[in-house]
Amino acid sequence: MIPDFWNRCCERLAAEIPEQQFNTWMRPLPEPVLSESPPNRLIARLSVPNRFKLDWIRTQYGGRIQAVMSEVADREVGLELSLAPNPAPSGAGATRLLRSGSGSVRQLLNDGAFVPTPHAASHGHDGQAENHTSPQARPTSAAPGSTSASTEPSPHIAARNGFASGAVVPPGVSTNRLNPALTFDTLVAGRANQMARTAALHVAGAPGVMYNPLFIYGGVGLGKTHLIHAVGNALLKDKPDARILYLHAEQFISDVVKNYQRKTFDELKAKYHRLDLLLIDDVQFFAGKERTQEEFFNAFEALLAKKAHIIMTSDTYPKGLVDIDQRLTSRFDAGLTVAIEPPELEMRVAILIRKAVSEGAAMPEEVAFFVAKNVRANVRELEGALRKVLAYARFTHKDITINLAREALKDLLSLQNRQISIENIQKTVADFYKIKVADMYSKKRPNSIARPRQIAMYLAKEMTQKSLPEIGDSFGGRDHTTVLHAVRKIGGERQKDPELNQQLHVLEQTLKG
Repeated sequence: MIPDFWNRCCERLAAEIPEQQFNTWMRPLPEPVLSESPPNRLIARLSVPNRFKLDWIRTQYGGRIQAVMSEVADREVGLELSLAPNPAPSGAGATRLLRSGSGSVRQLLNDGAFVPTPHAASHGHDGQAENHTSPQARPTSAAPGSTSASTEPSPHIAARNGFASGAVVPPGVSTNRLNPALTFDTLVAGRANQMARTAALHVAGAPGVMYNPLFIYGGVGLGKTHLIHAVGNALLKDKPDARILYLHAEQFISDVVKNYQRKTFDELKAKYHRLDLLLIDDVQFFAGKERTQEEFFNAFEALLAKKAHIIMTSDTYPKGLVDIDQRLTSRFDAGLTVAIEPPELEMRVAILIRKAVSEGAAMPEEVAFFVAKNVRANVRELEGALRKVLAYARFTHKDITINLAREALKDLLSLQNRQISIENIQKTVADFYKIKVADMYSKKRPNSIARPRQIAMYLAKEMTQKSLPEIGDSFGGRDHTTVLHAVRKIGGERQKDPELNQQLHVLEQTLKG
């Protein structure tokens, strides 16, 4: 009827929608069926594989698809979305789908990384992550999702699995303190950790050459610890004699205290200054500890002088650290500073499906989407929700369905619905930026008001179940395209602007608290 109609539509959509979103939602769709509708109108019927995708595409992309179709056809096109005749399989069929390498989420699982690096290709990380979980990442005698004893002094440190798939801390004490289960292979890659992962791969391939120091920051449970362990394990595989040490900042503080009491600072220097790679978690714990900061500064300078590499993590970017000497924060910022963000929807789905497989269960894709849509904070909460669903299915001897997941997570869903509403977001953002709540839905456009309004729209999209049109209605009857623009604008700037990212992090924690 119209030559190459769908391909031309896809070309335009690909130019307007971020690549990952296009590949996830648009590319897998079959060519629409076109029919005439007098007097001069076309009807385009698109088949979608399951109800969740149908609702998501309708609310997020329906208007844009219809507009592009009308532009290509040069006349009005009505878009009709319908469920494909064959529903998404569950049970063993879902496991077969995981291994098939086709489809949007499977593609994300298989892709490993969106920006392959030369080192990645040389070490088997060429963008093709394993479809199965590595043996090291499978649970042993520990309960599903639990961790066994850690070498760290605080129990909360041992539980940091990041994006690990069933990672278990080995019982033996290693001199380098590395957890061999936390590798690049067991890391689910996505846009949220793309830059940090790429930088980490470069460091693992050529320590001491680029990005030294590497400073990775982000909220709790996002995979910072997993990533630095992955660097250590990759380097150890290439160079078994490499002198590597992973530790939490609390352990360094403890070492300083012990050596201060014993007056044995030469031993402290011997321990840290000889390393080839130092991996240190949560450097914000150094705040207010002057002698610790002085010793870390000395170790820092000594390691850089001998071309050893330092990788640090923190809950905020270097300039956001408080009560830490400026000469240290300036050193932290001298190499490469990268953020790990909360995982986007597709990445959360991939994490859930891979984690479920490692737990010996097959989670249907539509159930993974339901859980991922309702659990957004971080990977630990996501894995906690998965454990609840799997346990509930085992206890009740029922198949894993959306209804079962809703029942298993009813307390969590109820808490979310009570705490986070668009009205609550508008009030919290207005208080934070010192504007009136009424400005959120007024027609005023000065930047001092428009900017907080866009941030509130972004948070409403990220933290509630409301559709774009519903969010627009709550902001003075604005069109859904206005909301979409705000979401994309703030989401894009968050990746590049540490100050904005920190503000959003504070707002998110306030709303969740």
